Amino acid sequence: MQLFDLRGRVAIVTGGNGGIGLGIATGLAQAGAAIAIVGRDVAKNQTAAGQLVAAGFNARFVSADITNPGACQAMVQTVAAHFGRVDILVNNAGMTIRKLAQDYTPQDWQRVMDVNVSGTFHCAQAVFPEFQKAGGGKIINIGSMMSIFGATYAAPYSASKGAIVQLTQALAVEWATHRIQVNAILPGWIDTELTQSGRAEFPDYDYEGAVLGRTPAGRWGEPTDLAGAAVFLASQASDFVTGTAIPVDGGYSAQG
Repeated sequence: MQLFDLRGRVAIVTGGNGGIGLGIATGLAQAGAAIAIVGRDVAKNQTAAGQLVAAGFNARFVSADITNPGACQAMVQTVAAHFGRVDILVNNAGMTIRKLAQDYTPQDWQRVMDVNVSGTFHCAQAVFPEFQKAGGGKIINIGSMMSIFGATYAAPYSASKGAIVQLTQALAVEWATHRIQVNAILPGWIDTELTQSGRAEFPDYDYEGAVLGRTPAGRWGEPTDLAGAAVFLASQASDFVTGTAIPVDGGYSAQG
């Protein structure tokens, strides 16, 4: 038995058109999975899927707004119709709005929650019937260091990423009898468009010193650093692993 072999498996990666999502999608593809890139930006979706295809992988994109439950169901049906099955869901799509807590509007709060929490749940619900047909499945939810730590300018984001861990545990418990494993990855400080925009938005804050000073690995993470954990959680190697939240952070969360 090839524990980490994903050949014959089909993976949906939301927010897979860049950053952590594309890093994970690439890793799953390298392990043999067919990949469905999901996002709202058609041009970015097309570019990301094109990169995978050009590298010799089986990939396509589906544009969808994951805050819409009906769109999530239609997306899963499209993927299943194209590839014949769905085995893996990576809930990576996420966003943030950076303000002081007292300055957020109700609309700001709801927008972050709709994408980060509700979108994750809608996609999980949508793949459930396909997982039942396949005899099981793997869900990998992407949390954050903000799942376990607080931060300024991140009240709704932190709340949403904490909710991801609890949702992961709830689904893991409820769906274990369906042979569905649900786990989370908690990325540390990864060099992506999201963190780059934060550095640009607050140029006076010493991000480099704060991140590197606390990260024992002594560097920012790269999107590809998430691939190994994702392949493990998507493969047979993790069939008895469920309800966990694994930091991939260069030791950031272990540092006193």
